[in-house]
Amino acid sequence: MALVVQKYGGTSVGTVEKIKAVAKKVIDYHKEGNKMVVVLSAMAGRTDGLIRLARQICSDPDPRELDVLLATGEQESVALFSMAVKDMGLEAQSMLGFQVAIHTDHIFGRAKINQVETERIMKALNDNKIVAIAGFQGLDAYGDITTLGRGGSDTTAVALAAALKADVCEIFKDDVEGVYTTNPEVCPKAKKLEMISYEEMLEMASLGAKVLEIRAVEFAMKYNVPVYVRSTFSDKRGTMVVAETKDMEKVLVSGVAYSKNESRVTIRKVPDRPGVASRIFEPIFESGIVVDMIVQNTSEDGLTDITFTVPKADFYRTMKLVTEVAQEIGAEKVMGDEDIAKVSIVGVGMRTHAGVANRMFAALAAENINIMMISTSEIKISVVIQEKYLELAVRILHKAFGLDDETRTEE
Repeated sequence: MALVVQKYGGTSVGTVEKIKAVAKKVIDYHKEGNKMVVVLSAMAGRTDGLIRLARQICSDPDPRELDVLLATGEQESVALFSMAVKDMGLEAQSMLGFQVAIHTDHIFGRAKINQVETERIMKALNDNKIVAIAGFQGLDAYGDITTLGRGGSDTTAVALAAALKADVCEIFKDDVEGVYTTNPEVCPKAKKLEMISYEEMLEMASLGAKVLEIRAVEFAMKYNVPVYVRSTFSDKRGTMVVAETKDMEKVLVSGVAYSKNESRVTIRKVPDRPGVASRIFEPIFESGIVVDMIVQNTSEDGLTDITFTVPKADFYRTMKLVTEVAQEIGAEKVMGDEDIAKVSIVGVGMRTHAGVANRMFAALAAENINIMMISTSEIKISVVIQEKYLELAVRILHKAFGLDDETRTEE
């Protein structure tokens, strides 16, 4: 007997018929002798509809009340799912985040999970019930409902699997059958991976791959939870996300990730003296804006250029903040660019192989794709390029590192 945590997304439970189909799938698992915990998202489109409804009331809804409203989407899903299971002859029990309880911090709209209680879940499982838990939500120290942000149901599922010491956490996706070497819509030769390491998946997620939410991967890696990514609508094998093995190091590059959500800010002729960089970035960080790449040129005549990237949604706010600081510190001017993108190669094999960066740069140069910025870690190399070349760059790099082949390149 295994304890299995499964998560189903909004499209998977988007209609009454689909909810019944998911209930039947879960019942089949249960009949095989498994203890089943099911995490559900809101029905497809429900969360966006609730946000639109809130903004009809006011343009800037109160964060606490918005979380109370948005949590009703998952409440609807788990209630309907439990009704379906009971109608098919088995026992089920729905639980909301505060009933479990899933304890979070008190940052509404993007709360982080601190602790998960398991007593109530285990009692229901021991009573031979299928437990349906609302994803995306928890409660803070004041007893208020919180939500985890978009993709938060993935995090709920993995956090529950960790707390329950589940044998596996299965993430059922609506649109893919697993984790691919890159987006198949951009590169038709993309291949589904049978296995990927936590570190590779974490890099892929942070660099733009939308298969798993970043915090879900962090939980899985921290607590060594095996995560199985697969399709709701297919019985084909998916992808296991697991701890790194020696065999994984033989593969040079596991995947190509990309992000169009990038913008670039450059401050020209900044006085090169201690404390200036802090002056530039302090108001940005205080505004909650996430800075990704940072490049500072060599100082000439006591002046330097500083270039960095931020999400496109924060571009104009960043430009305003930086322009104000530039005037205060005596910099020459501030320039911005939204027509950029980031493309990255990821693989644990990079730790033990030389020349990876050179092969990447040569492949891009052969197609006259100019590199604007570069960032590296042990297992990834990212470059910023013009957005119009992004899809070409993805296909080029996918081919250059042997990912077009039936088997991945080993060095």
